[in-house]
Amino acid sequence: MSYNRSNIGSGSRNVGRNTFEFGRTYVVMPKGTHQATIVWLHAIGETGSSWTQFLESLPIPNIKWICPTAPTRPITLFGGHHSTAWFNVEGLSENATDDVEGLDASATHIVNMLSNERDDIKLGVAGFSMGAAMALYSATCRAIGQFGNGNRYPINLSVAVALSGWLPCSRIVRSRVHASREAARRAASLPVLVCHGQVDDVVEHKLGENSAEILRSSGFQNIMFCSYNGLGHYTIPQEMYDVCSWLVRQMGISGYGE
Repeated sequence: MSYNRSNIGSGSRNVGRNTFEFGRTYVVMPKGTHQATIVWLHAIGETGSSWTQFLESLPIPNIKWICPTAPTRPITLFGGHHSTAWFNVEGLSENATDDVEGLDASATHIVNMLSNERDDIKLGVAGFSMGAAMALYSATCRAIGQFGNGNRYPINLSVAVALSGWLPCSRIVRSRVHASREAARRAASLPVLVCHGQVDDVVEHKLGENSAEILRSSGFQNIMFCSYNGLGHYTIPQEMYDVCSWLVRQMGISGYGE
């Protein structure tokens, strides 16, 4: 195995009314020349190690994958039951209240990990389910140039990938991107890939589709939405082939055994 346990970011804490400690971070080192680093964000209830062997198997040898573990916190959707989660979830609908404090804390944790990379390394964020929601939230923060709390978003993301997820704070994204010419420019230039299964019984396909459409109408011009017939709340080889092809193309890196 080429992945290692790491203390990158471990011990970081959210700042606010409640403090939640992030868990251990795992790293899958590139087998080839290190050209890009992507933070991969797990689903609710998982850990950073949940995806390491899967990511190691992908035919993109020049990507370093950083796999953090979310804090354990009470989840409103689960009746207050504690679970690893990047933010609190009230419900999976566009009308649900967003936990901006939790979103910002996790987005900051992601930034802190990527800030350690060399200047010549391209940076990305990706995830599955709740991890996908965090990836899309990070993309909007990059475009707007700020976290939800108004603090400056300091890094240059090259890509964002969301599998079986949704867009947090979807009701205000459009107005925030349109608030400045610079935000609109960044949104237009950031490549975003959104993938969703048509028979997803956890995060409805329509929610993923609507999330992509909201981003597109907000000015994210380089966005691709891929829909998969018969796919539920999991991944399949065709989806990951599409993700790998898209990453190689958008990041300008070598792939598929090169």
